[in-house]
Amino acid sequence: MSDHGLKQSPAPTNAAPRRKSGAGVALACVAVVGLMVGASFAAVPLYRLFCQTTGFGGTPLIGQEANARVVDHAIEVRFDANVAPGVTWKFEPEQPRVSVKLGETRTVFYKITNVGDAPATGVATFNVQPDLAGQFFVKIQCFCFEEQTLKPGETIHAPVVFYVDPDLLKQPETKDLSSITLSYTVFRSKNGSPVAATAVNADKNNL
Repeated sequence: MSDHGLKQSPAPTNAAPRRKSGAGVALACVAVVGLMVGASFAAVPLYRLFCQTTGFGGTPLIGQEANARVVDHAIEVRFDANVAPGVTWKFEPEQPRVSVKLGETRTVFYKITNVGDAPATGVATFNVQPDLAGQFFVKIQCFCFEEQTLKPGETIHAPVVFYVDPDLLKQPETKDLSSITLSYTVFRSKNGSPVAATAVNADKNNL
């Protein structure tokens, strides 16, 4: 009987490894959750960077300098301005459209005025239509994704410096385009990021 008892005695020693294994699983779960939370915060800027690098979804590319090659082929660029609910700004392009040669660098301005009776902070997002033209619309300077705070009655003139890449003519889907639209939408800003209208309303309800 004693020998049989000795054979069974190691059983309790397995409890400690099981507890250790359970703790390891818990730590792994916490790490995964942490990564998921971090990924959610990183998703917006990473997606923005991807779009600005590839022109995906009509997002204009970001250029560092003017294009050296100008082609004698003109295209009309139209400018659109929109204001999301919750932003007390009047927002409009100073020129509704311009005609530019492919590769030609141009500067246009958007006029922004705070028509409210309190300081207002906003940030502008943008895209190009049609979507396929985004990869050929190159912005050298832009006020997009830059948080702006305007005092009541304050007006600023925000520049956009851009060119349309002549390679647009090389693609069957874009070579016959006669016009491109650069569209901006201003949202209320929180911590430097756009806040959707639903979030703005939720904030008001919590006041």
